[in-house]
Amino acid sequence: MDTVVKKLLHEAGGTFAEEVGIPLKDQPAALFKLLVLTNLLSARIPSDIALSAARELFEAGGGTPRGMSRLTWQERVDALGRGRYVRYDESTASRLGDMAEIVQDKYKGDLRRLAIEAERDPKKAAELLQEFPGIGPTGVDIFCREAQAIWPWLRPYVDGQVKKGAERLGLPTDAGELAAQVPDKDLARLTAALVRVARDKKLADAVKAA
Repeated sequence: MDTVVKKLLHEAGGTFAEEVGIPLKDQPAALFKLLVLTNLLSARIPSDIALSAARELFEAGGGTPRGMSRLTWQERVDALGRGRYVRYDESTASRLGDMAEIVQDKYKGDLRRLAIEAERDPKKAAELLQEFPGIGPTGVDIFCREAQAIWPWLRPYVDGQVKKGAERLGLPTDAGELAAQVPDKDLARLTAALVRVARDKKLADAVKAA
């Protein structure tokens, strides 16, 4: 493994899901939590605030589609407020409720059904993900970058933010070449780390100084 890649994984190599305490498993609860986190990260808001808001929502009982639906709109707003997610709290509270309803109605509470409906095709999965309110192309990238840890058919998922981070570190920007830098099990960690590098020049400089 390249020295820069080793340093990168050591300094910043955790998925955003892991950072918020979501065990990345091909299970209904983990996938729904990832969808919630994706929705929160999709807004123009610092990632640490989105992560904090996700923790508050899960703590309040919003870690499953049914649990999110059972929370009142005000309870969702309050949880977002505790996470300092205040700029978009009211609209996000509504979107999260609508999103939970879609997961229950269309996918019977289990997002593994989305993978089946998409026929394990990344393009079809992107279309289905964008049916959720608040999730556009940016959200698709966030979800798929993380979900490639558990859905091998998404690999290698390398989007524009990942390529920007790779370019900063002098790493390949071609998806196949970049994926070859690490074992498959570490690809989601690598892409998450490169997104952090894309957003943080100081981190990029620290890794390059290895």
